[in-house]
Order: sequence, then structure tokens, then C-alpha cells
Amino acid sequence: MKRLLNAIAVPILAIAGCSGGNEVPMTSPDGKVMLTFELDQSGLPTFTAYYQDTDVITRGVLGIVRADTDFSRGLRMDSISGPATVNENYTLSYGKKKAASYNALRHTVHLTSSSGEAMDIVFQISNDGFAFCYRFPDRSEELKYITEEKSSFGFPEETLAWIQPRAASKSGWNQTNPSYEENYLIEVPLATLVTDTNGYVFPALFRTANCWINLTESWPDRNYCGSHLAKGIGANEMVIAFPESTEGYTNGSVLPQSKLPWQTPWRIITMGSTPEVIAESTHGTDLALPPGEGDFSYVRPGRAAWSWALMKDGSVNYEMQRKFISYASEMGWEYCLIDVNWDKTIGWEKIAELAKLAEEKKVGLILWYNSAGDWNTVTYHPKDRLLTPESRQEEFSKLAGLGIKGIKVDFFGGDGQSMMDYYQDILADAHRHRLVVNCHGSTLPRGLHRTWPNLVSMEAIRGFEFATFDQETADLVPSKATMLAFTRNAFDPMDFTPVCFTEYDNFKRVTGNGAELALAVLFLSGVQHYAETPKGMATVPDYVREMMSEIPVSWDETRFIDGYPGRYIVLARRSGDDWYVAGVNAEENPIRLNLKLPFAEGISGTIITEGETLRSFSHDTITPDQSGMVIVQIMPNRGFVIRFAQPVQ
Repeated sequence: MKRLLNAIAVPILAIAGCSGGNEVPMTSPDGKVMLTFELDQSGLPTFTAYYQDTDVITRGVLGIVRADTDFSRGLRMDSISGPATVNENYTLSYGKKKAASYNALRHTVHLTSSSGEAMDIVFQISNDGFAFCYRFPDRSEELKYITEEKSSFGFPEETLAWIQPRAASKSGWNQTNPSYEENYLIEVPLATLVTDTNGYVFPALFRTANCWINLTESWPDRNYCGSHLAKGIGANEMVIAFPESTEGYTNGSVLPQSKLPWQTPWRIITMGSTPEVIAESTHGTDLALPPGEGDFSYVRPGRAAWSWALMKDGSVNYEMQRKFISYASEMGWEYCLIDVNWDKTIGWEKIAELAKLAEEKKVGLILWYNSAGDWNTVTYHPKDRLLTPESRQEEFSKLAGLGIKGIKVDFFGGDGQSMMDYYQDILADAHRHRLVVNCHGSTLPRGLHRTWPNLVSMEAIRGFEFATFDQETADLVPSKATMLAFTRNAFDPMDFTPVCFTEYDNFKRVTGNGAELALAVLFLSGVQHYAETPKGMATVPDYVREMMSEIPVSWDETRFIDGYPGRYIVLARRSGDDWYVAGVNAEENPIRLNLKLPFAEGISGTIITEGETLRSFSHDTITPDQSGMVIVQIMPNRGFVIRFAQPVQ
């Protein structure tokens, strides 16, 4: 990784020949996060993590098993290098913060296996938490194969979890799982999680007595599979697990394989005494690879109109898409998404006409594709057009020639190494044709949007469309809204497709209109696809339409104001001089909050919330006092947005 070459080196502590009882302390710059690494008498590598002197991960096991060598036991510690200082500033195209910085201390433990092979474990400790990865420094043109990763995380008793179960490969509708679309388990005792399942997906949130912890990983650099969590032997232990054998690209690799040298993805642990650290942190992108060479200036974050959300397959026709393009233009949104089967229900000739209309109205068109392959049996089309470099070149050239701005690719097939490479193949070829990409039925981004800025979103959530499929999911929308800033949407874009002010056809919407409006601020996505239709938007007050036309998707700053995952949340986000403060209450009773807004001391803003009913709106002027305090009451399943549009200091 480039970042490894830019660190400031410090003297190396040599411990050649050591083989047991070695405890190595490592601390964050501010001293609140501390790790101790230990190689016990049997050569087993372990670590313990502390936050403010209290252990939050106890005796986590480390190690890798390669087909040719076991790096999980019988190891010898040769030396430790560090601490080295890692300082990096970088820019994101969209998300909770454009200008990000990463400051950490790196320690590298140099180990040798019983057969004489070298492995390093690299730790980086920042004020937000810590991360570690494995590195094989030797050189070899022979492919090496990893069969198991031993990394585990032992949490204290009574730890609570906010975590999403993982579906079995090739299960579900048309064999489209796993696609990270199960409902979260919210605030459950970690010890109660069952072990005889398909595991649990990243990112996962945990709470110990004094600490909140988010556990996730970085995207592999074409040399690893995507991983997930499984229950370990201990009641409160989680371990790294690999995909099932059916989760690869056709005839492609599933488990990790690479030549040497080889560095694995980072295991990223973000922690703090309140969930504020997670809601404001960029830890997940701090450990991502920076963009490669090339001009990504064509990437335009924005909002999109989308007919399929509420109107489904029948809406994908020429006349309806003309209406939605005009709708996007009237709302000042940057995109319109044309979904499934457009190649047959509209056809290339009419798509060309729609592209011309969209260009005239300053709206970019995004077209849907089936990822195809043998990993699903979905009949939606176009399909089979993205499977090879040759077919992608032909298809993307055609799209670029028509002025199409992006693609939505659906129904991927899991987390195998070859499938993770397929995502990057699509992104690389789309970049050559200046196309943005949104992935649905997909895995988690894992910081990939930093490496490929043309990746504007990925689904990996049981989002809005599922709320129109079953009542259970519809009922969970408020609680999800209060927890996703700490889990799925903590670091990565999420195409939940929010904001619906009208009714679903078959199930009851439980969220109030103010809560729906709040989702446009609470949820982060490079392109925010809004579910509401032109007909529905025409029924809301002018001040709501104005707000919906102005809420951005790219933010300069994010602040956690108040909240508890699964119960309620209030976040503030800044774009330029404008601050948007949004909140949702998922509890059964009203809540009264004293909100400290120091950026709005004595400045008037506009608050939009529900009126007397869930399906109504009200708006008013709200002015924090000279200390920035404002009192807000939120009824159950309701929410609000406050906009402070005046310049603030």
C-alpha cells in the first residue's frame, strides 16, 4: 500500500529469538486506545484492546493458515518495528466529510513460522480505534493459498450487539443471496447469537460497559475474498469467516490466493465512549487504498428520480420515463434512473431520445443492468452484457456515445475473491467511459468508493423496496433510521432509496412525513435515489418541495448531536455555510431533547416536522439561544429537519 511507504520510520526494537511471554504495548496518539500484543509459550499470537484503561476486546487470537505453512501457532517473534507515524490528508467526493485526515501510530510485529516462512502483523492505532492486517514480505511467483484466517475478537460479558445475519449463498429469490439484505438484530446480548447460522455481516456494532465498537474491514486489493463474522467458541467471541464455495465469479477463485509479497485487508475497529466517535469518524475510508491514476472530475454526486420504487416494473416505459426526467429537472435533481427491462420495454432508439431530453433538461440518465453469470436465475434484462471485458467495452462505448451518465448493476453473487474482483473490473471499465456505478443486490463497499470515486453507491441494506414487500420490514424503518449511522452507513454509501410521503400499495407505512424527510439528511449516498413520485411530491407543501430540492448529498462536516442506536437519533450535517439538523424517534413514547447546536448560536432556522397527523407537515421558525440550545419534542415514528441557511461562524 502506498501509505506504508509514506510513514516516518523510527528505530526498530530487536527481539530476535524470542518465542514466548512477550507482551508489547501500543497506544493511540491521545493515549485512550491501547493494545497489547503477546506471543504465548506455544507461539500463539494474541492481542487485548483497551479503551481508557478498560479492556474491550480480551485475548483476540491472530494468525493465518496458508496451504503451505501454518502462521497461527508455533511462531517466533523476530523483532518489532515502530512506532512509526502515519499522517494523511485526503478528499472524498461525497459522504459525511469531504476533507478527511488520518493520524495513527504503526507497529509491525515480524514473525517466523516453524518452517521458516516470514509473516508480519501490522497494527495502526489512531484516536478513533485501531486496525490490523497481515503481510507476507517474501517474494514468490508461486501462487499461495489461504485456507483460514484465525482473527477473533473476544468481548466482555454482557456485551450488546447491533448486527445483521448473513443469508446462505444461492438462497432467497432467484438464488440472489447473500446480498446483505436481512433485518438487523438490534441491541441483543452478544452471548445469545446463535452459532449454527451463516454468520453475520460487516459492519457490526457492539457496546460494552464503557465503550462502543464498530467492527468492519477494508476492500481487498484483488488478493482476498470479502469476509464476515461468525460466532467463536466463547459466548462473546466473534471470528473472521470466509465465503461459501458458491460465492465466486464463474469458475473463479473464492478463497484468498496471491503471489508474494501479499498484504491482506485491514480489520478495522472503531471505538469510543459514546457512539459519537463512530458517527463522525472516517476510519473505514482512512484504511482504503487511494484512487489510482485518472481523472474522476466527471463524478457528480447528486439526487435521482426513480419510478420503480413505488411503481415497479410497469413504470419502465417511454412515456413514464419522460415524466420522471421532467420531474428530476423540476426538482433540481441531477439524475433519473431507468430500471429493469428498459432494453425491451423502451429500446435503444427511444433510450437515445430520452438521453437527448435529459441532456436538454440537465439531468443525467442511469440505466439498470443484471450482473448475470451463473450465480443467479433472475430473468430481468439487460443481462450478460457486463461479464467480459469485450462485452463491457462494447456496451459502455454505446452508453457513452448516447450521453448516458451511469449504470446500476444488480444481483451480484457473493464475497469470493473473483467476485470482489468483478466489482473492480466493472468500475475500472466504467471509469474509462466516464460512467458512475451503483451496485444493488451487492456486498458492502468497505471503503471502495475512495479507491474508485465513480462508485456512487451500493445497496447492501434491507431498504425501502423491502418495506413495500412485507410489513415486518416496514415496521422496522424508524429503528433502522436511528442505527445505520453507526452500522451500515457509518463509513460507506448506502442506497436505501429513502423518502416516501405517500402510501405503499400493500403494506402500511409507519413513518411520519417528518421522519421520511429526515432520511434525506440521515442517510449517505453519492447518488440519493428518492422513492417519491411526481404525483406524490405534488401533494406536499411548497416548503417541503423546496427542502427536497436543496438537501445535498455531499457534506463538508458531520456532527453527532444526540441519540441511541435503535431508539432515536439527531445528526447535523454542513454543506458550505448551511447546516441541516435531522432527527427521528423510533421509541414508543414521545421524547423531549435539549439539543446543543453551537454552530447555530442565536441564529434562526426553519424546522419542518409532522403536523397533527403522521401524513401531514408543519413548519416554523426556530432559534437556539445564545448558548446554541434548542428544545425539540419528537412523537413516536416521527422526525424533523432544521435548516440553518444563514452564514455561521
